Amino acid sequence: MTHFSARPDRRLIRANSRSHRFTLVEVTAPSATQQRERTPVNLAFVIDRSGSMSGGKLDLAKHAVEEALGRLDPRDRFSIVVYDDVVDVVVEGTTASAEARRNAVERLAQVDARGSTDLAGGWLRGCEQVSLHLSDAGVDRVLLLTDGLANVGITDPTALAGHAAELRARGVSTTTFGVGNDFDESLLQAMADAGGGHFYYIADAAQIRDHIASEVGETLEVVARDVELEILAGEGVEIETISPHPLTGRGSRSIIALGDLVADQQIDVVLRLTFPYGQLGRETGIIIGIGDRDGAFKAAAVGDARISWTWADDAANDQQRRDGDVDRAVARQFAARARQEAVRRNRDGDYRGARSALDGTAKRIRGYAARDPKLRAMVGALESESQQFSAPMAPRLLKEAHFASANLARSRDPMGRSVKGR
Repeated sequence: MTHFSARPDRRLIRANSRSHRFTLVEVTAPSATQQRERTPVNLAFVIDRSGSMSGGKLDLAKHAVEEALGRLDPRDRFSIVVYDDVVDVVVEGTTASAEARRNAVERLAQVDARGSTDLAGGWLRGCEQVSLHLSDAGVDRVLLLTDGLANVGITDPTALAGHAAELRARGVSTTTFGVGNDFDESLLQAMADAGGGHFYYIADAAQIRDHIASEVGETLEVVARDVELEILAGEGVEIETISPHPLTGRGSRSIIALGDLVADQQIDVVLRLTFPYGQLGRETGIIIGIGDRDGAFKAAAVGDARISWTWADDAANDQQRRDGDVDRAVARQFAARARQEAVRRNRDGDYRGARSALDGTAKRIRGYAARDPKLRAMVGALESESQQFSAPMAPRLLKEAHFASANLARSRDPMGRSVKGR
């Protein structure tokens, strides 16, 4: 059932100094039954065929693509690109007829592992194939799979994320899959975040099928495209997002991009607001609206969420009650950030910095945990992990930690799938 609400951690703000408060925005997308027909898709499968994909990984990836094609029908389009240091278009963008899918499987079977890894070249060629057939009514997405480091062509993470953001603005989203222990998860995560898609860590090549099937299945279940939150704030109120969703804004108006949502998908967004000084007893506030390209939330009669805060003295501020659900949502976001920072620092050999990131966040959460058992459990977990991160860790453990924290921050389950219902 469609749901949209927002609530603050506290309702009073300090009159004689700047105040920071948090707001939890909860969204549940409409059900598929509220749509008459599913959204068509235009997918490019971009597969790494470099030498490191030998030994069965490439065969598993090809079988996964073959199975994914079986879920498409003539409403959809697809293309297939493979890359090593050379990029080849195995199948140019085509309607997903039975004959086209059968021919694609035959061509894909002839692809062998070889060469280096021009990840950017393969990905951009896939984006080109999707861009040739953009649809006003469909989901246009590139699915990029790799098991190694980009070592040919564009390799700079910032540049690749920038390209992903530009392509997203033009209507092409990017989902990434990293296989094994040798790829750069920070790069693939950044591309997926900027590109409006998802990142999946595939520890075992045998899981390639499951993850690609999950992503294709979700793409076929999209009920609201390009979902955005629009926030109008009172004078002098500053808005930022603690959740990993892009925020743009000018003056009192801010936009947070949530991307495409599947049927019944649940997503939480945590905002951090900074309030100016104010007159005792006066109020200020924000209005949060939600919209999408398809008008799905409007059709579900979802209205705006309005929250007000009152300027009060320090004594009243110190004694006010907190919303435990909001506190826990905030803590989850900061814990996820700390874990991802710890992963980066541990990989770089900064073990003291990794431990400090976790201990500092644990201390922060402990400051307002009181007797809340869930918050105290978060503190205990962070303190325990700080011991682990204070020494060199295996690449697989670092990737698992990154993937788990990234999923938690993005309201996704441990396998990277959307969470449904509320």
